[in-house]
Amino acid sequence: MKRRSMMLMLTLLLAISAFVSACGSSSTPAPESKPSETQKPGDSGTGEKKEENKDVALASDQTFRFNMKSDPPSLDPGTSQDTTSFQVLSHIFEGLTRLDEHGKVIPGTAESWEEDATKTKYVFHLRKDAKWSNGDPVKAKDYENAWKRVLDPKMLPAPPYAYQLYYIKGAEDYNTKKSTDPNSVAVKATDDYTLEVELTTPTAYFLSLLSFQSYYPVHTDARDSKWASEASTIISNGPFKMADWKHQNSLELVQNEHYYAKDEIKFTKVQITIVEDPGTEVSMYETGALEFAGQPTGEIPVDQIAMLKESKPDELHIKGIAASYYYLFNNKQKPFDNVNIRKALAMAIDRKQIVEKVTLGGQTPAFGIVAKGIAGLNDEYRNETDDTAYFKEDAAEAKALLEKGLKESGLTEMPEFTLAHNTNEMHKKVAVAVANMWKNTLGLKVKVENQEWGVFLKNRTALNYQIARAGWTTDYNDPMSFIDLYTTGSGNNDIGYNNPEFDKLVKDAKISVDPNARMDLIKQAEKKLIADDMAIIPIFYHTNVHLQKPYVKNVFIDYQGQINFTRGYIAEH
Repeated sequence: MKRRSMMLMLTLLLAISAFVSACGSSSTPAPESKPSETQKPGDSGTGEKKEENKDVALASDQTFRFNMKSDPPSLDPGTSQDTTSFQVLSHIFEGLTRLDEHGKVIPGTAESWEEDATKTKYVFHLRKDAKWSNGDPVKAKDYENAWKRVLDPKMLPAPPYAYQLYYIKGAEDYNTKKSTDPNSVAVKATDDYTLEVELTTPTAYFLSLLSFQSYYPVHTDARDSKWASEASTIISNGPFKMADWKHQNSLELVQNEHYYAKDEIKFTKVQITIVEDPGTEVSMYETGALEFAGQPTGEIPVDQIAMLKESKPDELHIKGIAASYYYLFNNKQKPFDNVNIRKALAMAIDRKQIVEKVTLGGQTPAFGIVAKGIAGLNDEYRNETDDTAYFKEDAAEAKALLEKGLKESGLTEMPEFTLAHNTNEMHKKVAVAVANMWKNTLGLKVKVENQEWGVFLKNRTALNYQIARAGWTTDYNDPMSFIDLYTTGSGNNDIGYNNPEFDKLVKDAKISVDPNARMDLIKQAEKKLIADDMAIIPIFYHTNVHLQKPYVKNVFIDYQGQINFTRGYIAEH
C-alpha cells in the first residue's frame, strides 16, 4: 500500500517501464505520465484506465466480489498504515487528487489548482458538488482539520505517516512539539471551497502525495476514537461507502449516492470476503463466487501459478510493481545489534533460488531497498544505481562475518532465534527456505513463526520481534518513498535503526535544490542503510499475481500494486 518525502524537478516523474501480464517476462511497471502541475477547470480528469463502455452492454448485476486475507486493522485514514486497509480506504475516501493506472495525477475532490512561480505555494479549488456519504458538503476546512489532526502530537494512536506531511511549512515543528500552535502549519481554508498550502521547499511529487491516505479529509463528526471501526459510524467522501462490516468475516461497499461523479460509478455493490486460505480463494474464483482473486488483497498459491498459466492464460495476470520484499532486523536487540552478524545473514541467502523455486511469480533478486520502476535522474533509479554493488551472496564470507560478529558480541555461538511472518502461504514458504539456508550455510537454528496480521503489525511497531518479514509499496514515484522509512523518528521505523549520518543524508536530499546532488545523496543514503549497516535484508523485487474474470472491465492494478475498481463495470456475458 507500506507504505514518503522531498524535492525533485518534474523530470523525475519519468517513465516506469512497461507492465506485462500473464506469461510476460518483464517485471517492471508501466510508464508514468508526467502530472500536470496546474489543473485547468473544465478538465474532466477521470484519467482512469480506458475501456470504452459506450457500446458495451452492462450485466444486470453490477456486484463486484473479491477476497481479503485479513480484516482491515484500521479504516481511519489518519492512523492506518497497512496495504489491506488502504485497499478499502482508497475506494471510500478521496483526496484532493487521484492517480490513474500509471501514476499520473488527475483531479479528485479538487477540480483545479494553481501553483506560484516558486513551486512552494498552492491554491486548490474544491468541487462545489463534492459531498460526504451523509450528504454534507466536503469543505476545505475538512482537509485543513484532517491534516492538522495527523500532525497533532497528542493524537493517539500516533499517526505513523505524520512525516509524510512534513513537506508543508511548519508541519514538522508542530508534530515534534517545537511549536504548539496548529495555525503555524501552512495549510488554510480561506473559504468553504478554497485551500491554500505552502511547502518548505519545491516538491515535484506533492500533487501525487495528495492522493495518499494521510491526506484524505475526515468528517467533523469523526471525533470518537472508534468512529472508523464500524460501518455504521464511518462517514466518507469517496465513490463508495461502507454498508456492512462483519469483522473477520466480510465487508460490503455500496455506491455513495452523494459522490460528485456518481454517474461514472457502475458497481452497485462490492462484496469482500475474508478468507485466509489461498486455495479456498482460488476455488471461490473458479466456481464464480469471486470476480477477482490474488494480490494485493488475497493470494494465489504459488504451486498453482504454473498450472493457471496454462489453464487460464487470459485471466492470470503477472505484472511488475514498484514494491520491495525484505526482512527486518530488530537493530536494538542482541545479537542483531551487531552489523557483522546482520551482514552474515544477508549474504547467506540464495535469492535466485527463492524467486525461481519458491515464489514463482516473476520476482527478481533484490540487493537494495528502492524497487524497480522508480524514477531516477534520467532513467529508472535501479538502472542508474546497481544494487549488486552493495553486497554479494558469499557463503565463505558469511561464515567469517558471523564468527567475527559473535566474538564482538561476546558469544561463542549464535543463539536460536525467531523469524516472524504474517499469515500467507508465500511468506511461509520464503521464511522456511531462508531458515533452511541459514541452517545449511551457517549452522543456525531458526524458528519460523506465523502471526495474524493485526498482531504482526503491533509486534513490529513495538519492536517485539527478532527478524520479521516486511514489504514496501511505493507511495509516490521517487526513491525517497523507500529511503526515508528508517530515519530516526519516522513513524515507519520499526527496526530501531538510528544512524545520524544516514539521517543527515536523507535530510540534505530533502532540501536540495540541485537534482544531481539530490540523487547522489539518495544513493549514498541507500548505500549507508544496506552496504554499510545492513539494517534490513533485501530479498526480492515484487510482482503482482492475480486472477480476473474477462468480463470485468476497468478494474486494474496500478503501478504501485494497488487495486483500483472505482470506475469498474461488469460487461454482459
